[in-house]
Amino acid sequence: MVIRQVITEPFHIKINGKWLYIDQETLAKHPGGIAMTAYRETDATTAFHIFHSGSKLAYQMITEISANNVDYEPTKEQEVSKTLSVLSDEVVGNWNLDEQRIETINQNFNRFRIKFLLQKFCKLQMQKLGFFEASNAFYVRKICEAIGLLSLAIFFQLQQRFILSALILGLAWQQLGWLIHEYAHHQHFRSHYWNDLISYIVGNLLQGFSSGGWKEQHNMHHAATNVIGRDGDIDLLPFWAIVPSDLQQMQGSWILKIIPYQHIYWTIAFPFLRISWLLQSIIFVANMPNSPFEIHRERATVERLALLLHWCMVFTQLYYLPTFQIRLIYFFISQLFAGFLLAHVVTYNHYSTPKFRNDDQILKSYVCLQLYTTRNMRPGILIDWLWGGLNYQIEHHLFPSMPRHNLKM
Repeated sequence: MVIRQVITEPFHIKINGKWLYIDQETLAKHPGGIAMTAYRETDATTAFHIFHSGSKLAYQMITEISANNVDYEPTKEQEVSKTLSVLSDEVVGNWNLDEQRIETINQNFNRFRIKFLLQKFCKLQMQKLGFFEASNAFYVRKICEAIGLLSLAIFFQLQQRFILSALILGLAWQQLGWLIHEYAHHQHFRSHYWNDLISYIVGNLLQGFSSGGWKEQHNMHHAATNVIGRDGDIDLLPFWAIVPSDLQQMQGSWILKIIPYQHIYWTIAFPFLRISWLLQSIIFVANMPNSPFEIHRERATVERLALLLHWCMVFTQLYYLPTFQIRLIYFFISQLFAGFLLAHVVTYNHYSTPKFRNDDQILKSYVCLQLYTTRNMRPGILIDWLWGGLNYQIEHHLFPSMPRHNLKM
């Protein structure tokens, strides 16, 4: 899982029937970072409204860009990655519908979405359904649960029950992972400021994950789920080949000798997911001052300080363990257990579903892309809690700003 390199070359994107020219300056001002580039030379109308529901700034930016709109029609030759010129495979989908059918699907979903939004802003309907209304009590409880688990881990450490303490700490980090996910999606508050502020606390400070880095990777994942060359979540090179084009990139590498056994060591590697994300967060935050996006440069200091405090707390806790050997064991048990708890959720939801080329027709229909590339897990009291509501993954991908506690409705 990687954060994609930003391609800053100008491009066009279609929203509300108009082709808009996105230059480097416009892209740099985009608060959502890299996600916009998933729809270069493509209709992004549905995705735009899904990602920016209720955002006055987003609609203001679109109005300003539209004012300078020029007539444009893309050529029939769409952008195709060089790594895609390989044999087709059963894991690579091929979605073909005529333009009229695609437009009908998009219009029907937009009407469905608008109906939800009307329910959101109509007081009577809000009282009845309130799909997009977050419960303050719910999120206070979830934050208290996570802090309670952190406190319990410290308590058992003081009682010298180190293994139990490390396991509870790993569980706490997993639960904090769901919280940074929700605040980065702006599920709790209507104000992006407050959502971002809490994301720095539950993410950078308590969890060790960069809020900005999470958004950069995760927004692209939502915009182009399972799309080859776009979604960093399916880029697992060099140790795993998810699609045939991955093999082409590894020609001549010794890694090809172990790839035939990837189904064996796949699950064994689950625990290392958290360590991978921690390292990516450090790299991302270190490079924030040089980011092409203004929002990253503006928030670099806050993110760096919060992440630094996290590691100060981690090493302080380890310092109070009796021996170096116990510190090492404690560190890896807590980190690897948290990684396993995260990985068994995020891998289930998407890896068993089709992957698509970045020139596939399915990118023209946001709703179809999500339905084809996402799967749910059977709900239950334990699963709902342990999975952070992501067992309702289809609903989450269709309405990413809908609070967790409303997904099952």
